[in-house]
Amino acid sequence: MPVILITGASSGIGAALAQHYAAPGTTLVLNARGPERLEAVADLCRRKGSAVETCALDVRDRDGVRAWIDDVSVRLGLDLVIANAGVNGGHPAGGLETEETAFLVLDVNLMGALNVALPAVALMAARGSGQIALISSLAAYAPLPDAPAYSGTKAALLAHGLALREKLAPKGVRMNVVCPGYVKTAMGADYEGWRPLEMSAEAAARRIAKGLARDEAVVAFPAALAAAARGAALIPESWRRLGMRGFSFRMSERQQR
Repeated sequence: MPVILITGASSGIGAALAQHYAAPGTTLVLNARGPERLEAVADLCRRKGSAVETCALDVRDRDGVRAWIDDVSVRLGLDLVIANAGVNGGHPAGGLETEETAFLVLDVNLMGALNVALPAVALMAARGSGQIALISSLAAYAPLPDAPAYSGTKAALLAHGLALREKLAPKGVRMNVVCPGYVKTAMGADYEGWRPLEMSAEAAARRIAKGLARDEAVVAFPAALAAAARGAALIPESWRRLGMRGFSFRMSERQQR
């Protein structure tokens, strides 16, 4: 009976992953800050036959997250942990990202993800089994000038995850990094700009689950955009700068509320 823990599960990719994995015999442990939307997703998963636990907790609460993961591990065990919770960066007028925004993005996207992943790493390494997925982004390969903090945190997750993958493999623990392109979510809707090859959250969840089942080191998609993002680092800066102009965006005013 697999036990799957997902953070940021109240909407977007996290909610889609929860519903994808929901099935009789599966236990889902779902997290988000807001309990109302989280419970709505949990109810949908229960209707599909899953046992579901929820925990309304901010992933920036390091001690709280560690205590929660330790408790779940003792009571249920943990087979798969998906560190998905994250926030956008950028600026509503397309200007420079503020310090406040940059450090918020850093705290949630990087520190929050590690607050979830590292306790799971220790528990699974001691046990000799388990799988952990860090949700990064194709922006890890091709940083977005209008979202430097977001891009930086996703690049850090990619590097950290790949390094841990090598360290954990002999211990029987699988570490994977997920690098999606543009996905239709409420968070993604805050971006006002070109979103090439955008896919639904449900399609993204299917691709992620397939990649994790195959133990792909990096689950990067869609393929064409992933190839372009990876190749961006290999071309002259003048060409890259010209190409990245097409990916300029601004945050909607809704993002500030």
